[in-house]
Amino acid sequence: MIKHRYAAIDQGTTSTRAMVFDESGNLCPDHSMLKIEHKQILPNNGWVEHDPEEILENIKKCISSFGPVDAIGICHQGESIIAWNAQSGEPIYNAIIWQDMRTEDELQKLKQNGSEAIVKAKTGLPLDPYFSASKMGWIIQNVKGAKELAGKGNLRMGTMDSFFLDRLCGNFYTDYNSASRTSLFNIHTLEWDAELCEIFGVPLNCLPKIKDTIGLFGTVKQDGNSIPITASLVDQFAGIYGHGCTNKGDAKVTLGTGAFIQSLTGNEIFDVRDTGLLPTLCWKFPGEEPVFGLDGGVYNAGSAVNWARTIGLFNDYDELDNFSKQSAVSRGLTFIPALSGLGCPYWDRTAAGLWAGLSLETSRKDMLQSLLEGIAVRTVEVIEAMEFISPLGESIYVDGGLSANVYFKQFLADISGKVIKAPVNKEITAYGTAMLARKGLGNSEEINMVQNIEITYPRDINRKKVLDKYKDIISRSRGLRE
Repeated sequence: MIKHRYAAIDQGTTSTRAMVFDESGNLCPDHSMLKIEHKQILPNNGWVEHDPEEILENIKKCISSFGPVDAIGICHQGESIIAWNAQSGEPIYNAIIWQDMRTEDELQKLKQNGSEAIVKAKTGLPLDPYFSASKMGWIIQNVKGAKELAGKGNLRMGTMDSFFLDRLCGNFYTDYNSASRTSLFNIHTLEWDAELCEIFGVPLNCLPKIKDTIGLFGTVKQDGNSIPITASLVDQFAGIYGHGCTNKGDAKVTLGTGAFIQSLTGNEIFDVRDTGLLPTLCWKFPGEEPVFGLDGGVYNAGSAVNWARTIGLFNDYDELDNFSKQSAVSRGLTFIPALSGLGCPYWDRTAAGLWAGLSLETSRKDMLQSLLEGIAVRTVEVIEAMEFISPLGESIYVDGGLSANVYFKQFLADISGKVIKAPVNKEITAYGTAMLARKGLGNSEEINMVQNIEITYPRDINRKKVLDKYKDIISRSRGLRE
């Protein structure tokens, strides 16, 4: 068997991807990245689902594509969930995805009865459909046979990693990081919490065993060989590890469907006060204290760009750069990317996307420029909230689709006042996953995680003026959606 090869399965919102890295963290030239897209199921307004069996088959295809590897790491969508029959292994319903909003009304009832204070105190998370617990509660209340299976001890529920590990390895596991995204995990006791399960109507016995982020999760067969799965966590946190962020104050932004910002706060859980940030458990290694951080999400980033393309604002992604005019906001045009509501720091699903400052002179190019600026400003709002709680370093790492956009990176640098660092290797999430799998084998020797960086320096602009203008327009976007 060829040594020193580590595979990553990056199971995301739109596709499953497979990559193999060598001991130095380089993509293995004899393995081309495999990307398999899956169906987006939209049965009702605001509902988003995936077929668990389709995604599981895609993961198996990824494993078959690896060739000989030492270990496999899996990263996953985070707050998306699956429920299945413990005996047959068959899902009893589609996966309910993190974007899904079906539980909004139920969560409003929990807010009215005072449950949010309890949930925030124990988990650090607000009551929002984004997180897993209300989705699981919906399964119990609405899917035929769910209550009966739970009553017999034959129902299993968890974030998507637990389903994959159960079906691939026969082990019903999750890791501390994934558990911390459910609203059922107490970040102070590091256990599932019976009171939280009662609030959301989720039977405690349906939940998986919680393990360290690295270590042996089980083995899978490939060409007669047993390959260990030695890392499992949420994709965003695999990304921050892939950037080499290991010190307090390190931060990164992943620009995918949304913009997801994480910073590290060390072994301390910070009081986030009213910032809208989420204290979160980033990872836990064997024999070590968990590493905590701050997390904030902007619902619409790449999804806003794709929406603009769908409605005909542009055809080719090259049109999203080389703007000849000064910034759109300096000319009075602003865009608020609240197409799915406002995430951190507002957590307001009543907000709606809007343009402000349109005139007869506004061009399609102007609208595209303002769209990028709006995503950058929303990202900076989260960064500023983090700075208020725990200071960040002078630079921030970025990855994902928009990290290749020169105009976006420059505007983000200008408006944040931070140096923006974008690795040339754009597969930073898979890279972090593979290197965690390497570490999960017991490799104590660290490697250089940060290689070949594109750097964008901030220019001297009136940041406060721009942010104040945007905050005024953002306030007008709220309450526009029922």
